[in-house]
Amino acid sequence: MFDFDKWQEIFNTLQRHKLRTLLTAFGVFWGIFMLVLLLGVGKGLEKGVYLEFRGVATNSFFLWGGRTSLPYKGLNPGRYVRFSNDDITAIRENIPEAKYINADSYVWGEFAITYQDKSGAFNVQGCLPDLLQIESLEIAEGRFINLRDVQEKRKVVVIGQRVRDVLFGQQDPFGKYVNIKGVFFQVVGVFKVISSGGQGQDRTERLYMPLSTMQQAYNQGNRVSSLDIGVAEHIPASLVQKKAVDLLKARHKVAPDDPRGIGSWNMEEEFRKIQNLFWGVNIFIWLVGTGTIVAGIVGVSNIMLIIVKERTREIGIRKALGATPFSIISLILQESIFITAVSGYMGLVAGVAVIEGVSYGMTKLAVQTTYFSNPEIEFRVAIAATIVLVVTGAIAGLIPARKAATINPIEALRSE
Repeated sequence: MFDFDKWQEIFNTLQRHKLRTLLTAFGVFWGIFMLVLLLGVGKGLEKGVYLEFRGVATNSFFLWGGRTSLPYKGLNPGRYVRFSNDDITAIRENIPEAKYINADSYVWGEFAITYQDKSGAFNVQGCLPDLLQIESLEIAEGRFINLRDVQEKRKVVVIGQRVRDVLFGQQDPFGKYVNIKGVFFQVVGVFKVISSGGQGQDRTERLYMPLSTMQQAYNQGNRVSSLDIGVAEHIPASLVQKKAVDLLKARHKVAPDDPRGIGSWNMEEEFRKIQNLFWGVNIFIWLVGTGTIVAGIVGVSNIMLIIVKERTREIGIRKALGATPFSIISLILQESIFITAVSGYMGLVAGVAVIEGVSYGMTKLAVQTTYFSNPEIEFRVAIAATIVLVVTGAIAGLIPARKAATINPIEALRSE
């Protein structure tokens, strides 16, 4: 039941000591404000990093040939391992868990890619259709390399957005032919990279052509530079990775315990490391923020102890007139929770306002930064902060309230 007189008394007490009340409230305000700010910035970092993985098959891994470091079956160490088309077939036939398989090949050397009087230096890569399911690519216009392109060794290319801008400008690139090291290829598509930051721009300075076409046009035989493999979601990529590495080691006569013969990199493991990193970052932020809040709560508790000491005579009179210990405790607790809740909510609102302001500004101005994107505060964080405010306010006033409840009326009346 609302007790108007009790609340009027609380407000009168706070008004008599405005500076002390403001300084005490500021400690709690700053604690909540910093907690919200840190959580928002942490969320922005997390979203920014995850954007770099957007469109990438996180359950995937990559393989490349290395140089053997151990002798095996009469063969000396120091041999270079070269992948071939037969390795692609072997993986398809022996590892059904490999859902997507791409093989990469490149045109090496310094040369310009030209269209009429325009030219540019770009990377040229041979690939298979499954690349689109593994890498963070999105077809902006036209289509990607398909199976018929590979089977018929068609002279077609898919160009990056940057390549289109340099070679074609405002022209429609479809059906046009670009000259790549003396061989003409027809443009059938334009791709962009689904990621934020500078790396995406570099990736669009690239042209993709069918692997078989590259091997034939540039006398590469059946050689393959590297393999990209995407795994079904319910299967750990690390297990399939081990199978693939063991298979390739057996095919190329590499010692099973040779760490350098076959190189590999697991996207799933990297993604898990990042998840664990941000889990640790969130714990650290909560520890720092909670520590700041605790400092403010200690200040509230100390001030409440001072208030109890100042009002010892008044409390003694109340008890002499029949006030119960519960009424004394509730008076002190209400005052403590009021200071904590009001200042804490102000800190919460200020923190959310700053975070939302930054997020709005980044969206409005189309600001793109690597590893940071649109900070935000989740609703559950606001609920958690509300619970923290009420609980800490009660804790801050508990010790002073218990002390006030144990005051002896006779001794209190004698105090000055």
